[in-house]
Amino acid sequence: MLVVLPPSETQAWPERGRGLDLGRLSFPELTEARSAVLDGMVATSARPDAMRRLEAPAGAAAEVARNVDARTAPAAAAARLYQGVLYDAFDPATLDAAALRRAGRRVVIVSSLFGAVRLSDRVPAHRLPICANLDGLDDVPGLEAYWRARLGPALTAAAGRGVVVDLRSSSYAPLWRPGPELAERWVTLRVPGSPHGAKATRGRVARLLCTDPAEPRDVPALAAVVGAAFGVELHPPARDRAPWVLELSGVS
Repeated sequence: MLVVLPPSETQAWPERGRGLDLGRLSFPELTEARSAVLDGMVATSARPDAMRRLEAPAGAAAEVARNVDARTAPAAAAARLYQGVLYDAFDPATLDAAALRRAGRRVVIVSSLFGAVRLSDRVPAHRLPICANLDGLDDVPGLEAYWRARLGPALTAAAGRGVVVDLRSSSYAPLWRPGPELAERWVTLRVPGSPHGAKATRGRVARLLCTDPAEPRDVPALAAVVGAAFGVELHPPARDRAPWVLELSGVS
């Protein structure tokens, strides 16, 4: 099973510890691409027009300024770095040892800076919206297209023969669309209600899929696992190569 999460703009900013080592991150085939994006973010963040180029809100000025030191700044495991509503509900720090091992195998975070990382990967805090216009990447129309051209092989291999449970936000969904070999095992989540509530529910589903030892091999089996904790309705793909949709009900 592959549980795909979005990153979060709400992050811890480590004050001490060793810095980033690109060579130690998961998916080493992405190292060169990561280095190029990292260089672009550092250079762009040092520009006078950095806030406009990164399309960052005024309140993020301090975080953008700290991007400049991303290569040498203290890094932290992604499980601890990412915070906010979804990650508060997921709460990987409180998983028991067995669930944490499953989370390490199952969970991948799609990132505008690093492409994809595992929970144990140590990365620095950063402010990099997916819509940023970076120096040095002028040959591609933005980070979305940059990563879409590179993530397919890595994430397809990570999925293996398991189900792909796609819990990403709409902003990060275009970075990777599972190919035809995964289409029948690809499922997205539909959660009615407020965006805040939907994020929390996605975090709770991610946690459930790490605490439950089941290894569903198809989407109906996955729906049965989630249905033990939530009201669910499973909708088949609306068209060829589209995902299944698992609609949750009775959540708050």
